[in-house]
Amino acid sequence: MNTAVNRAWQAARRRQATQTMALAVPLVVALAALAWRLATYDMATWVLAIGLLGAAALATWRARRLDRRWLVRQLDQRPAARDSADLLFADAAALNPLQQRQRDQINAALQRDPPLLQAAWPWPALLAAWCASVLLLALAFGWPRAGRVPAAAAPGAAAAGSAAATPPALQSARLRITAPSYTGQPVRTQSALDGKVQQDSQLQWSLRFSGTPTRAALQFHDGQRIELTPRDGQWTGNWKATRPALYRVVTEPALRDTRLYRLDVVPDQPPSVRVIEPDATLVLGTPGQRRWQLRFEASDDHGVAATAQLKVTLAQGSGENITFREQVIPLSGSGPATQRRFAHTLALAALGASAGNDVIAQLQVRDNHAPTPQTAQSSSVILRLPSEADVQEAELEGMVKRTLPAYFRSQRQIIIDAEALLAQRSRLSADAFTGRSDAIGVDQRILRLRYGQFLGEESEGAAKAPPTSDLPTSDVPSNDAPAAADDHGHDSHAGDHDDDHGHDHAAGAEPQVFGSATDVLSEYGHTHDHAEAATLLDPQTRATLKAALDQMWSSEGELRQGRPKEALPHAYKALAFIKEVQQAERIYLARVGPELPPIDESRRLGGKREGIDSRRLPLTAPTAPDPSIVAVWQQLGGTGQAPDLDALNRWLRANESRLADPLSLAASIEELRIAPDCVRCRDALRAQLWRALLRPIPAPARRSAPDAMGQRYRDALGAGP
Repeated sequence: MNTAVNRAWQAARRRQATQTMALAVPLVVALAALAWRLATYDMATWVLAIGLLGAAALATWRARRLDRRWLVRQLDQRPAARDSADLLFADAAALNPLQQRQRDQINAALQRDPPLLQAAWPWPALLAAWCASVLLLALAFGWPRAGRVPAAAAPGAAAAGSAAATPPALQSARLRITAPSYTGQPVRTQSALDGKVQQDSQLQWSLRFSGTPTRAALQFHDGQRIELTPRDGQWTGNWKATRPALYRVVTEPALRDTRLYRLDVVPDQPPSVRVIEPDATLVLGTPGQRRWQLRFEASDDHGVAATAQLKVTLAQGSGENITFREQVIPLSGSGPATQRRFAHTLALAALGASAGNDVIAQLQVRDNHAPTPQTAQSSSVILRLPSEADVQEAELEGMVKRTLPAYFRSQRQIIIDAEALLAQRSRLSADAFTGRSDAIGVDQRILRLRYGQFLGEESEGAAKAPPTSDLPTSDVPSNDAPAAADDHGHDSHAGDHDDDHGHDHAAGAEPQVFGSATDVLSEYGHTHDHAEAATLLDPQTRATLKAALDQMWSSEGELRQGRPKEALPHAYKALAFIKEVQQAERIYLARVGPELPPIDESRRLGGKREGIDSRRLPLTAPTAPDPSIVAVWQQLGGTGQAPDLDALNRWLRANESRLADPLSLAASIEELRIAPDCVRCRDALRAQLWRALLRPIPAPARRSAPDAMGQRYRDALGAGP
């Protein structure tokens, strides 16, 4: 590129940036002065800094708009360029001889006569910008500040030869908040005097006043006062935020505009612990189990300590002979400080755990609160190892006959047989289908009768009925519907002398004596047919089994009529009721070590009752509201009397702990103290006080007077027979 053209291009860019700054800087300075006058010194500093940065960015952007394309357009407007200025920026190796000759001629012409590319100064715009800036500066410095008394307002003071005292005004404020080191929060500075800080934070105020007060302090709502010390034109003070507070800035002479500031203190929350594995509080161990995996998660708002303690308790024995052995295992966590995870695998053999023992684990963590860390512990998780008797019983479960579980499987078998019959319906004749359905119905009847024994129902088999068509299917077990065995292991239809309960009344019986009560009972009745004899089940279980019997009855009726499809819904409902009984919840009590006070052996069997508290609970009268506070509340209701705010302040300090928001009530009191004639402030304080007062217990309502008929009835009752 031609050297003269390059210098002209850079000069045009500098002229563009200079013009932009000349237009913007006066306006920015005027706005900063206006902000300093109307707001605070910090606000003026921010306006000036942001304005200058914005003006510099705008000038740079406008200068960069004069790029190479703009330069080519400007050069092409001159005859020396011959509309071929773009050849000056092309690669010489890519040009043909004619283009190179044209480029040399343009370069020589521009070297002899350098172009002037700088824009002219916009004098009208500059004059308008500077005039507007001067006008804003005059308004900013000439407008009286808040709290300043004009000279014409104090002619007497001027005549006396003494200057009028100007009340100071808060010009700028800075609050430096240093949170406790354990929180990890950085030091922050804000211009607002309200805020929400962490508990035990160090607060430092730096205040600047327009005048020169003789004294300055921070007055808190509870009576505490922090004196501010002057230094380099600023008044500073320090305070440790241990509790929420309301305060205001007071000076001598007093500030013209005073207001309350609120500091909310956020307390450090204790950590919380969650059990991840196992997912249940009580875990039943497996035979031969050697390890137990534990995982916990601890969280805290400012971080959990990197180490924790796993408290393991081993409970051995049974009944009243239970011994406990505790062991504490230190653990190291992983993950971020606010959400750490702790994992450990317990070796049961190393703990000394054996069959029939309980292993109870609980994690204890602490946070980083200083000087005293806060602790928390997880819920206890229990591993119950099976005893040798439980293991042997589990191994012999296929050989041991259980009464109720066998019945559960029988009901499921009836459903399976009915569904299998429906699947084979297309391959069976109508008579065969009805016969097999009737056989399944007989099995359902047998199952229903045996459940009825547990509820004390009649056996429906006291007298032997004549043989029916279902006798072959019920007497001889089939492959599709196996007959259930009774409690004694006999077939339910094993002989002509067996009733529905499976008891043989003929074999081995003595000769019967006519009229003998014993022989009549042994022939026609059974003791378990009475409801009083069925005491093995609780009322809720009996009700559930009764509902299962009702569904079995409906299922039996449909099966006996050859309709297994209609019987399946009732059979499923009966199975659901049975499973409800089978899966009834059990309550497990944690086997923890007893923490009973020691027994004074000297007082045993002595008959002395000194020091024993009475078991009668005395009736305590409800606490009545303070009469003085009730009087203040009534005075605020528009009686025309001035409320006693000092008494209200004393009551607030005494009852601050039980109030939900004591700062709002204190703020309402201070607002009314500053503006006694403010109706809105009186209403706000009355509403706050109403929420703080104790509600009296309502008296019982009086009985309504009876009518004529009711009165005659009461008179008749009083007259007696």
